[in-house]
Amino acid sequence: MEALDHRLNTFLESWLGPKDPRVRGWPLLDNYSPTLAVTLVYLVVVWTGPKYMKGRKAYSCKGVLVLYNAGLTLLSLCMFCQLVCALWSGSYDFYCQNLHSAPEVDKKVMKVLWWYYLSKFIEFMDTFFFILRKNNHQITFLHIYHHTTMLNIWWFVVNWLPCGQSTFGPCLNSFVHVVMYSYYGLSTIPAMRPYLWWKKYITQLQLIQFLLTILQTMCAIMWPCGLPLGWLYFQITYILTLIVFFTNFYIQTYKKKELRNFAFLPVNGHAVHKTKMN
Repeated sequence: MEALDHRLNTFLESWLGPKDPRVRGWPLLDNYSPTLAVTLVYLVVVWTGPKYMKGRKAYSCKGVLVLYNAGLTLLSLCMFCQLVCALWSGSYDFYCQNLHSAPEVDKKVMKVLWWYYLSKFIEFMDTFFFILRKNNHQITFLHIYHHTTMLNIWWFVVNWLPCGQSTFGPCLNSFVHVVMYSYYGLSTIPAMRPYLWWKKYITQLQLIQFLLTILQTMCAIMWPCGLPLGWLYFQITYILTLIVFFTNFYIQTYKKKELRNFAFLPVNGHAVHKTKMN
């Protein structure tokens, strides 16, 4: 295994350049194999889990879900606050921020971004809860694509671009996750469900996040500060795929539902509409 890890690291560094020495020795970062192995196990569970649960009774998981969503809400809030403070105290430039302009702030940012990377492991539990509760309709291509790619991409980001420009996206995303996981946590409490009116706005918030991240990445291309252009172009391309998939999800989930609820009824020879109340 060590020989395989060494060959893989040599290949990656010959392709992407040397890793940032400031994160050498950090848990899970020295070798790609743990991240890849967890991803493959995740995909196997996604494939076999629904089959295993097919003839079995669904689990409630209510108590665990409350704790899980509360934990991710607090973790996301903590990361968001720390990143905002770091951006402010380090006078990070919105247009383009290099990796070596504020050493003390950069060190704090790297620690937060490591936790952000670690949170992508934790978020695999979203899928496992869907399987245990037999909510297989929620295990969509978008869901699997988003979870697997985010974990693997962030292994590369934390190794090669562990601060600077990489800070803005996680800052926005952590705020979105505060809203999202607080909603999921509250939705597990039946008494709260009538008051949870903002579900569709979470997707809108995610789309706004993607657009702002693309805008900020384009600024770094137009006003460069020494960042690898290949990474910036990759980031734009990847986020465009998320915009396409999330937009399709929004249309399929909310817009088409609104159209289905809008029924035409004939009255006295005239067509009138009636909106179905939820």
